[in-house]
Amino acid sequence: MCISDLEHILGFTQAKTSRHLIYLKNAGILSFRRYNHWVFYQVKDEVYEIVNQIFQFLHKDQQLQHDQTLFKTLFSNRELAINKIQIQAEQWLK
Repeated sequence: MCISDLEHILGFTQAKTSRHLIYLKNAGILSFRRYNHWVFYQVKDEVYEIVNQIFQFLHKDQQLQHDQTLFKTLFSNRELAINKIQIQAEQWLK
């Protein structure tokens, strides 16, 4: 996901979203890699299970449920867009 997706899900500004990603990175929860102007973050393998347990504990929280619904919608739309682009590229190459 890109930062604008996270902004939309969380209702944060770009600056606040970036700041929180940096907090998570500095806390050792996220790893990152840079590619041109993009920064890709990922939950580190060694803390993934702990983060997953936290989400399981909070699964009844209404705000978290709302955020997860938005995430699933955005992720689904992204998958559909990627598939559409791939199909168009395959047709173009024929």
